[in-house]
This record gives sequence, structure tokens and C-alpha cells, in this order.
Amino acid sequence: MKYTRKQRSRLRSTQKAKKQRWGYHLIVNAANCNPESIRSKETIRAFVKSLVSAIDMKAYGAPRIVMFGKGLQKGYTLVQLIETSDITCHFAEETNDAYFDVFSCKIFDPAVALKVFQTYFQPTKIQKKFFTRQAPSHT
Repeated sequence: MKYTRKQRSRLRSTQKAKKQRWGYHLIVNAANCNPESIRSKETIRAFVKSLVSAIDMKAYGAPRIVMFGKGLQKGYTLVQLIETSDITCHFAEETNDAYFDVFSCKIFDPAVALKVFQTYFQPTKIQKKFFTRQAPSHT
């Protein structure tokens, strides 16, 4: 496969980052999501299956999707283990908000993850943060 100059540069940066970082973490706070979508176990299951594929991860077992909580906290919580860490999301039914995280030792494109999330849950506002994780030096 022949890469453009920009693609080669991005690959080198990615390879360098892999050597220097433990993991990559996307955190999304989403407001006013589609009420039907966040209340549908089937939609949440389809979302995580699509997300795992889109960001090139491997699911480790089936997703856990559980309804619990009271008041502001009531809603489904999703936990999907992936071979390189996890995907989690909590959906708050009272406010139609969602709190979504992807943490992986394998690098992924946060824009792709965010697009899949937005496609399934249609939030009107989001706050996002993507950063690398690395424990402090032992010395």
C-alpha cells in the first residue's frame, strides 16, 4: 500500500506515541440525548457493537447493559470490556444526558468514536476530552 506524506507522518506519530503512552482516553458528557434511544437496551447494544467495529477493537465477551438507580441517576449503564480495556456509558433518563468513556491501550480515533455515539444518541450539546494516560515514573 502506498501512503501519502501526511499519512506516513501520522503513522510515525502514532507509532512514537504507542511507545510513550500506556493508554488513550476519550471522555464525553452529552446533554439532551434522544430519549427513546437512551431508554432502549437494543439501541445501546447495537451502538456498542457498531462502536467496537468502527474503532477497530475486539470485544471481550458480551456487553453488560443494566438498568438501575433512582431519580437523576436512573438509567441504563453499559460496560463493554475490550481486549485493550473498556467502553462504558451511563444514560440518565430524568435529564436525557449520557456519560461516555472509551479507554484503550490501543490507539483509536476519537472522532470516529464520537461520530458513532452522536449517530445513535443525537445529543444537542457535548463536552469532550481526549488524552493519553501514563503512570508517573517509578524512579
